[in-house]
Amino acid sequence: MHTYFHKIADYLDTLLKPGEISLAWFSAEESDFIRFNKSAVRQATSVKQISLAVNLISRKRRAEIRLMLAGELSSGESQLKRAVEQLRSDLRDLPEDPYLLYSTEVQNSEHQGKATLPDTAQVLDEIIAAARGLDMVGLYAGGPIYKGFANSLGQRNWHRVDNFNFEWCLYHSADKAVKSSYAGSLWESAAFESKMQFARQQLARLGDKPRDLKPGRYRVYLAPQALNEILGMLCWGGFGVKSQRTKQSGLQKMLENDVALSSLVTLAENTRDGIACGFQNDGFLKDTGVSLIQAGHLDQPLISPRSAREYTLRTNGANAQETPESLDMAGGDLPAATALQTLGTGIFIGNLWYLNFSDRAACRITGMTRFATFWVEDGAIKAPLNVMRFDDSAYRVLGDNLVALTRERELLPSSSSYGERSTESTRLPGALVKDFALTL
Repeated sequence: MHTYFHKIADYLDTLLKPGEISLAWFSAEESDFIRFNKSAVRQATSVKQISLAVNLISRKRRAEIRLMLAGELSSGESQLKRAVEQLRSDLRDLPEDPYLLYSTEVQNSEHQGKATLPDTAQVLDEIIAAARGLDMVGLYAGGPIYKGFANSLGQRNWHRVDNFNFEWCLYHSADKAVKSSYAGSLWESAAFESKMQFARQQLARLGDKPRDLKPGRYRVYLAPQALNEILGMLCWGGFGVKSQRTKQSGLQKMLENDVALSSLVTLAENTRDGIACGFQNDGFLKDTGVSLIQAGHLDQPLISPRSAREYTLRTNGANAQETPESLDMAGGDLPAATALQTLGTGIFIGNLWYLNFSDRAACRITGMTRFATFWVEDGAIKAPLNVMRFDDSAYRVLGDNLVALTRERELLPSSSSYGERSTESTRLPGALVKDFALTL
């Protein structure tokens, strides 16, 4: 794949006329997808796909076309030749782009993140054995993902990452289920078994009579997966300089009114330790780390090339949406093994879903508890809880009401495979929060 990328990029250079610049974004994967239902394999598929987004730039005008390639050089060259002719024709009818900005400094890079991915047959055997006697539904996706950038100025960037992600639910009845996940670049049988055992323990408690709680404020422990949903809302326009300058950021009060979160909260776009590549599709290298929130205070924004041009700033390599791709939250001092004991009496929340802003200006978020949510007394799970709605401000949840963060953090790769497997990820602790507002 690496050689193919370079040959395609080199051929694209030969098609250009004087005064033309090309940018090419290469995205490919060789993935195994295995779907489970009722603890049995229902679908096993291997996918190999290659896409190439080609931009042609001339006289401050820019046109783009996206191709699906077969991986065979001669057919790829034919597609590229037709594509460039089409782009050249399109450029004649386009206006100048006032915010056009692409890298003109040649900065080559190569990351070959090869890993020892698990043998698919071994994965199947272990999953089926671990789920024997249970009603399990899940999806395993694994294999290498490739990203590349090339321009006609001679820049070449390459990124390969090998990883897997297995997400599954153990179903009890009606709307009762336990959701779990295991991801990484090295399959460790003991780690998988530990996660499955914890899910089994939760599943066993779902058979108990559920407890109904009245709306009110409760002490809760948010597992990393639940905290991930809340932080995902903050990432929805919260950290981008464009949303901040147009006053559409959910964190606008932090920017303008000196509102702060808890000093425990430190967030960064940590490209160096993430899964996503260290370059973006205009050819700029990403900063290895961008401090988003430092000890509770809003710090640096994410700046895409277009925003950099519009606001006369330096881009830090953010994507066009100016959203984090490798979000990293610093851990705290609470050992994860003692989280329930420290919670004492309250609610263990494993997952949240259907989140949305109920008041974006106040960074107020609403959503539902999902899957296994339990009532805890004296540090021990006592009963499952029926689904409830929460409505609370991130300024409270991650502000004065944040009691502690776990020392251990969990890497949560995105499971999105819409169009292609995602390389986005978060690395998060669990959070102990007081006075969490449940409204329904």
